[in-house]
Amino acid sequence: MRRIKKIKVHREGTGLLLSAFTVLFIVNLALYYSNCNKTGLYTSITLSTAFFLMMLNFFRSPFRRFPYDSEGLVIAPADGTVVAIEEVYEHEYFHDKRIQISIFMSIFNVHANWFPVNGTVKLVKHHPGRFKAAYLPKSSTENERSTIVITTTYNVDVLARQIAGAMARRIVTYAKVGDCCNVNEQMGFIKFGSRVDIFLPPGTEILVEMDQKVTANQTPVARLGKITIL
Repeated sequence: MRRIKKIKVHREGTGLLLSAFTVLFIVNLALYYSNCNKTGLYTSITLSTAFFLMMLNFFRSPFRRFPYDSEGLVIAPADGTVVAIEEVYEHEYFHDKRIQISIFMSIFNVHANWFPVNGTVKLVKHHPGRFKAAYLPKSSTENERSTIVITTTYNVDVLARQIAGAMARRIVTYAKVGDCCNVNEQMGFIKFGSRVDIFLPPGTEILVEMDQKVTANQTPVARLGKITIL
């Protein structure tokens, strides 16, 4: 007999879901006692239920563990679609050319973010900014964002950037400088549509393709190997 997994709500959504449920319940209760016609009441209940279930789906928090040895690998930090694989000049931290992999999350994806590599958190920096569509290339440098730099056990620096989207209004970053991190730990959370970029050393072996669907903490996106940056 197959075991049914319980739905777990992410801690970032608990308060918002409670507030939404309370408001929707009061609205529908008021309609019920206001002698509203049955069609209007049933429509309101249906729409309220659909809206709440969408929010519940957005804030779902699956339990995940990477099933293989993750050393030397870069694992997808977010659920979504690969929208960029290109060599770019990274202006904020490296100030040189890096390979950028970008993963776009729709409102239907899990929005928790996992660490892409094992190592030690070297830098955490939040940047205020705009709220353009997250799939646009300029969102990486112009949107509100948080930058996390991790030094791997092979002494390779990997930069992960959480980027707010057109609907996103809050980026939560759990990473703190000096923390030891693992791919099985959550790096943060972005609310309502967003993107995560990873910046890797030139020559890194890329394991994904454009438009590929990836799963956070499950899909290897690159292999660093035992590269040493002096």
